[in-house]
Amino acid sequence: MKAQFNLKKWQHLLALGFGSGLAAKAPGTFGTLAAVPLVAGLMLSPLWLYLLIVLAAWALGIYVCEVTARDVGVHDHGAIVWDEIVGLAVTMILVPLSAWNLLLGFVLFRFFDIVKPWPIRWLDQKVGGGHGIMLDDIVAGVMACLVLHGLFWWFG
Repeated sequence: MKAQFNLKKWQHLLALGFGSGLAAKAPGTFGTLAAVPLVAGLMLSPLWLYLLIVLAAWALGIYVCEVTARDVGVHDHGAIVWDEIVGLAVTMILVPLSAWNLLLGFVLFRFFDIVKPWPIRWLDQKVGGGHGIMLDDIVAGVMACLVLHGLFWWFG
């Protein structure tokens, strides 16, 4: 049975990344692509505002992903991509804005989100509801951010 999303419901609209999660193939990648201009704009903000918005988006994501998953009856349906949007924002914390940095952050985040090394896979399997939908992508974002900053330090 195909999930029934309602883009007139604001929770579904956000959870589906403004419709980007409805891509027929690789919805998580399309959701992350939709995040790129949002995150690029956010990267122009002072750090305190950046972090405040990321925390608010995380909290909001717990709610909208929970509501959407419950409405369609599928936990962490592939079309739910708000978690990818917030995950990319976490990846880019304290990263200088440039097209190359966004590309590298995008690739690293998608790598960790798809491969799901420990503890990401464990969290994905063990934590339910909106918290679970969001948390594995937050941790993927933290891991990608650490690798990104490690690369900046290494190649200085």
